[in-house]
Amino acid sequence: MDIKHYTEVEPQGGLEGAVGVKIRWLIKETTGARNFVMRHFEIAPQGHTPLHSHPWEHELFILSGYGAVGNAKGETALRPGNVVFIPGGEAHQFKNNGHEPFTILCLIPSKDKCHL
Repeated sequence: MDIKHYTEVEPQGGLEGAVGVKIRWLIKETTGARNFVMRHFEIAPQGHTPLHSHPWEHELFILSGYGAVGNAKGETALRPGNVVFIPGGEAHQFKNNGHEPFTILCLIPSKDKCHL
């Protein structure tokens, strides 16, 4: 068992094509996770992830702030409490449209399951 506060995990930046995005890898393979990893995204006002796709799915929960998720069909506004499922292969991008950090809890398959 591994228990910690999310702020004990150092945020990482440098995601190619992203602006104002920090990621905390809360639960990962080195924690002992074999099937899924959990990440916490913080997107600064006017920040965004790159528009991208990959073969694995995402399950997301919007924690705070206001933003949007975009795909080939356009953008959908998001607010705290929204849940989002993105199937593998679907292009997507998250944007912060608000004036405070936009925070997201994101689960993806582990490296063994998605071949990161």
